[in-house]
Amino acid sequence: MAVSKGALEGVKVLDLTRILAGPTCTQLLGDLGASVLKIENPGTDGDDTRQWGPPYVTDAEGNPSDLSAYFMSANRNKRSVAIDITTTKGQDIIRQLAAQADILVENFKPGGLAKYGLDFDTLSNELPGLVYCSISGYGQTGPNASKPGYDLMAQGYGGIMSLTGDPEGAPMKVGVGIADVMCGMYATVGILAALRHAERTGEGQQIDIALVDSQVAWLINEGTNYLTSNTLPQRRGNGHPNIVPYDVYETKDGHVILAVGNDTQFRRFCDFIGLDSLPDAPEYATNPARLENRDSLNAQLRPAIAQRTTSEVIAGLEARKVPVGPVQTLDQVFDSAQVEARGMKIPMQTDPGAVHLIGNPLNLSRTPVTYRRPPPTFGADTESVLQAQNPFED
Repeated sequence: MAVSKGALEGVKVLDLTRILAGPTCTQLLGDLGASVLKIENPGTDGDDTRQWGPPYVTDAEGNPSDLSAYFMSANRNKRSVAIDITTTKGQDIIRQLAAQADILVENFKPGGLAKYGLDFDTLSNELPGLVYCSISGYGQTGPNASKPGYDLMAQGYGGIMSLTGDPEGAPMKVGVGIADVMCGMYATVGILAALRHAERTGEGQQIDIALVDSQVAWLINEGTNYLTSNTLPQRRGNGHPNIVPYDVYETKDGHVILAVGNDTQFRRFCDFIGLDSLPDAPEYATNPARLENRDSLNAQLRPAIAQRTTSEVIAGLEARKVPVGPVQTLDQVFDSAQVEARGMKIPMQTDPGAVHLIGNPLNLSRTPVTYRRPPPTFGADTESVLQAQNPFED
């Protein structure tokens, strides 16, 4: 069987994005085989995240490069082309590249590209088959459309911070830029749907995707809990709003995660920790009852679990088919046999030096993802791309 270059081999992506949501989207397209040209502003030395360090990749003499770890997290499988779109020459180059592209992705403020003639309305008149994805904080419409968008803002405005953190503490953001990442993933899904339509009909379209909309969408059960009950959910730390016990519990030497999803598992769990009478008590016999009596139940579970080590709890509950797991630090994560087996830590060779990056979680049996290009230094491909007869040839 011939080696595949990816399901999106031959698809050409013009990437006018920076920071995280847009680059996450275009990196995913690149991993799937698309050829991605990342346009960077020479006036700012490229994508803002090139300066979001340390850490940076250093050269043989120990000098830092413009490859910050943050930048590298979302910019492999791309070529960097330095173009000043504020100039007439730069705008002409972008139009020429767009004319050869299948997809254009941008994350300027709504209306921000119109003054350069690079907005959807202008380009779609010239290029009716172009799939044009616009990523912004609040979307292209609505009273907040003109406001800037950052991940922390989206997590606050979209409600996830009101659900996250210790019940007695302050609202808390998720530990990484998850609103950006999820927006980038939704954008990718929208692009692939629009690309399918364009391939069938020759008709391009605009995808309007917002950080805040994406974050609201993944409120999932807690959002629907509120819409169904009109009752504001409470912060519960690591506790689950609809299942008990489903939380992080302290052990003799650390912490362990329990995810007891049904009454049969609860009975086996209680047998292990020596509280086998609990499942027969009416206040704990069913999940709705345990939800109603969450505090009194945890008051009995926590001391019993704290008498055992983490390894003892995990081994005992795994033997009883009760969902359980550790709380790992990142060194434990990336040193684990599971991460190695699944290819979630990948080596790449950048111009300054060797690095490890996080792998793509998609495993396609016939068109696997590929890691063809390391994250580029700023403008590394400008000359070769602009002089090429086929600039998207990867």
